[in-house]
Amino acid sequence: MCHRVVVLALDGVIPFELGIPQRIFGRTLSAETPGAGKRLYSVVTCSVRPPGPVRTDADFSIMAEHGPEALATADTVVVPASYELGPVHEEGRLTDELAAALAYIRPGTRMVSICTGGYVLAAAGYLDGRPATTHWSSADHFQRLFPKVRVDPDVLFIDDGDVLTSAGVAAGIDLCLHIVRRDHGTAVANDIARRTVVPPHRDGGQAQFILRPLPEAGLATTTAARTWALGRLDQPILLRDMARQESMSVRTFTRRFREEVGVSPGQWLAQQRVERARQLLESTGLSIDQVARDAGFGTATSLRQHVQAALGVSPTVYRRTFRSTVPGR
Repeated sequence: MCHRVVVLALDGVIPFELGIPQRIFGRTLSAETPGAGKRLYSVVTCSVRPPGPVRTDADFSIMAEHGPEALATADTVVVPASYELGPVHEEGRLTDELAAALAYIRPGTRMVSICTGGYVLAAAGYLDGRPATTHWSSADHFQRLFPKVRVDPDVLFIDDGDVLTSAGVAAGIDLCLHIVRRDHGTAVANDIARRTVVPPHRDGGQAQFILRPLPEAGLATTTAARTWALGRLDQPILLRDMARQESMSVRTFTRRFREEVGVSPGQWLAQQRVERARQLLESTGLSIDQVARDAGFGTATSLRQHVQAALGVSPTVYRRTFRSTVPGR
């Protein structure tokens, strides 16, 4: 049975963000036959009112074919950004109409917000005492309005188990791909990312692009160093060796790398090695020791520490979740 995703479209909804769940979840297929698997999610869009038009922030409306009762059928509810949140944005409280709609949601339903859709989750109390993010330009206001929320303005998305929030606009794509990866593994997430023509993985901890100037025209970038590193993740990679690929000093390279990627070279390398380990755990029967060596962590202990920190589970548990038969430990 398909996992049911219900998208709540509020007046003033931003069409780009509204379309993300349908484009990612609605096109995600199982991995048995590449490009021809079964659909893993069903996606419907609803309004807080009976079926009918919902204003967007553009010069058109959308026709929501479902009313708020659709929320009662959801396994996951997604609230995209809206520019007409009224009291939710101004006073941190739900309107009676919105509160009545949210009351349909069953306990245990996974809650997801894109951009300023997080205001709705916060006003409903879903984010009390939890970490959350939103568009960087709204973060200060969001924190003042909802002091019980632990706001992190610098990340693309935050996964807090049954409640997930994303930063602005395209970060909603990153979050939805992360959910697919969490639900069904790297291969399935990479397939839908490839068909959507977007990067398959930008880690949630990657910084939002806040006042980060692009390199001046004609200046070297760090692309060659990253390509070089990705081709030898199983080997020791020193910062000075990466800098040498770009003919830069270590200091200049580190500064340029952070400007372009949003994290330090060391953090980026750890992220890429975790991603490599995930692929090996899902697609091979290599031992944990061999996965550690091939991903560049060296030892099983180091692999376990990094995978636990990044994914919240051990390599063995991750493999058991996303690989039905494992020939070897």
